[in-house]
Amino acid sequence: MQLKPNRTYLFIAASSIALVIVLVIQVNWIVQTAKIKEELFSEKANMVLSRTTEAIGTDEETCGKIAGYVDQNSSSPSTAKLGKHEIRKIDSLFNYYMRFYNFYIDYRFEVIKPKSPVNKIRNSFSNYAYYKPLETSGIKRFELKLIFPDKKQFILAEMGLLFMTSVLLILIVLVLFWRTVLSLLKEKEISEHTTDFLNNMTHEFKTPLTNIALAGKMITKESTLQQDDKIKHYSSIILEENDKLRLQVEQVLSMTALERGEIPLQKTELDMHAIIHDSIKCMNMQMELKQGTVNLNLNADTFIIHGDKTHLTNAFCNLIDNALKYTKDKPELNIQTSSANGYFNIVIADNGIGIDKEHQQKVFDKFFRVPTGDVHDVKGFGLGLAYVKKIVELHRGTIELKSEKGTGTQFMISVPND
Repeated sequence: MQLKPNRTYLFIAASSIALVIVLVIQVNWIVQTAKIKEELFSEKANMVLSRTTEAIGTDEETCGKIAGYVDQNSSSPSTAKLGKHEIRKIDSLFNYYMRFYNFYIDYRFEVIKPKSPVNKIRNSFSNYAYYKPLETSGIKRFELKLIFPDKKQFILAEMGLLFMTSVLLILIVLVLFWRTVLSLLKEKEISEHTTDFLNNMTHEFKTPLTNIALAGKMITKESTLQQDDKIKHYSSIILEENDKLRLQVEQVLSMTALERGEIPLQKTELDMHAIIHDSIKCMNMQMELKQGTVNLNLNADTFIIHGDKTHLTNAFCNLIDNALKYTKDKPELNIQTSSANGYFNIVIADNGIGIDKEHQQKVFDKFFRVPTGDVHDVKGFGLGLAYVKKIVELHRGTIELKSEKGTGTQFMISVPND
């Protein structure tokens, strides 16, 4: 299913909004679950604290001693000033009721002078302390402060697998959504390139077919059948246009076959300098028509490689052909070779119109053609550079380009000598 550009972005926007809503619901659910866990935690903590203060309140002697310590140290927690007996008694009560309510977490406690509840934050997720006053005979004699340093970690551990699963699912959904959007945009781009390719192919095939038809009609006329020179002329037109069609069809089929790995390379020992000379010869006619020049600097010490002569020659012909196509004035090509670290290097530079930076990463993609303002201004299917890159990679090499708008383009190719 192919979506129109506006529908594609509308689909992405709608999907993004739906995903955000789902993520908000999921995050809210996690937060609410954490609040419930915190409430249960606080309920247990308050129960433990209440039962402990009740137990202490029944021992008047102990309460009196603790109250005395609190009155002597009213400005600060007096736990350190308590007697060992009182500390052990309070701690044993806390420990007993913690086990009773299955509440296993590290704690500490303080004995402080009663304060106004307004100054205390109770039952907050970030609050680690719980307070309970001890009242005897209607008098608030002191307060127990129960502190849980690991409260947050304890609640998260209680959520455990549920929390981790939710977080993991959120991450998976985000990654899958992002990959889906990228795939959709990629399919949209391929669809646009394919449409351009079909439009270009229709135009490219239409011209030679029209010329063949016209030449055939002229031959069938009785007036022209009696003139051998005209018959030869029209026949040559038919043959030339037929060759153009054949080359265009072969280019498309060769690229498809290479992608599928159906054309094995016939590798032999090759003289790369000879390949370069052969490539220039095959483009001599176009070079002469545009009054172009070629400057050769073949400086490579080692120029013998193991490769496919036909495909490498076609690849270099494609690069030279591109240089001629995209040069407005007299083309000037500079071809330089060198060898280093077991690699044969070649640089093909032209003085053409150059390539914008925004298009440089796409020029090796199938069907992509650099916009020139007129879709038929430069002929081709957008397969040339994709074919060149594929051939270079099949020879375990690399290809890069450097270009600036208005100053020309350089293609740098490196292939191993072995």
